[in-house]
Amino acid sequence: MNAPLTLAAPLHVSRWFNVASPLTLESLRGRVVVLHAFQMLCPGCVAHGLPQAQRIAQSFRTRAVSVIGLHSVFEHHAVMTEAALAAFIHEYRLEFPIAVDQPAADSPIPLTMQAYGLRGTPSLIIIDRAGRLRSTLFGHADDLQVGALIGALLEAPHTLGVTASAGVAGGCPSGVCAHDAVSGQAG
Repeated sequence: MNAPLTLAAPLHVSRWFNVASPLTLESLRGRVVVLHAFQMLCPGCVAHGLPQAQRIAQSFRTRAVSVIGLHSVFEHHAVMTEAALAAFIHEYRLEFPIAVDQPAADSPIPLTMQAYGLRGTPSLIIIDRAGRLRSTLFGHADDLQVGALIGALLEAPHTLGVTASAGVAGGCPSGVCAHDAVSGQAG
């Protein structure tokens, strides 16, 4: 039996890059949203996650798909400044919108990361055109599987009431692909 789909949690953002005005998930209804949570000092994010987000943005640029980077800092807070992120975005030529996850007052885990129950970075969140959470992936995700899920969501009616697959199984074919916020371990 499939569980009912739930609306994706709103984004808690302290600053935006690469946009003229702040975005909301509500304003993106009618589009598939691919949210990529990353840290600029995460090896798996730099090697796998961000290049994948760039490929998705490029591959689906003429389709109803929005890619958003979410800089979710849960460690090394002192060096993960907005100025450092601005330089990182410029050096890596990231052109899709990037949000800075709002820090929590009482936890090292930022608010959007908490709201989605993310384990660490890189994480990929896929939201359907009706604003419902369809997949949350931790670590390296296969491009073909992610593309197939995005394609299926683009073809599905906005009001589809059944669940999609629980997610895409990720693999890590090389070295460090993810950093776990809970254990602090690379995986």
